[in-house]
Amino acid sequence: MVSLHPVLDKGTLTKGSADFPGGTLKCHCTSSPVTVSLSSNVLHNHACGCSKCWKPSGALFSIIAVIPKSNITVTANADKLAIVDESAAIQRYACKECGVHLYGRIEKEHPFHGLDFVHVELSDEEGWQEVQFAAFVSSIIEQGFDPAGMDEIRGKLKALGLETYDALSPPLMDAIATWTAKKNGKLPA
Repeated sequence: MVSLHPVLDKGTLTKGSADFPGGTLKCHCTSSPVTVSLSSNVLHNHACGCSKCWKPSGALFSIIAVIPKSNITVTANADKLAIVDESAAIQRYACKECGVHLYGRIEKEHPFHGLDFVHVELSDEEGWQEVQFAAFVSSIIEQGFDPAGMDEIRGKLKALGLETYDALSPPLMDAIATWTAKKNGKLPA
């Protein structure tokens, strides 16, 4: 059986809590894990098929969300973190020992500057925003998935109530376009 992601493979999604106060993410190290504190719930939690996001072993998708940069603090073993690809727009900080990505930060001018990308599955707390949609679905083909199986993958995602996109969701694409239009003087800033 193909694994979408352990959270999605259960067949149902647990609704998050609107007033969830945040929690702690931990890497997979059994000794001295990196911990990251999030002081609020996340936004735009989604399944992502891109080739850059960290995925559990065997999973086709990651589960990734954003949180304001001001709401994230590395609370233990920051010395174990390293940027995976310094040339990427999203600077993904991963544990040098276990390889798990703890957060991704955009430092350059970008529509999502000020938001960090996180994997709430790395938390033991319950109440995080549930997965809202699936993005970059076709990108799993670029990683070796047989294109003949895409209807089945999209069917599984839709059965979970997730819209599937080959970009981001329409509200996020609108946010990017609005940011670009303001930057280029086409809309008032």
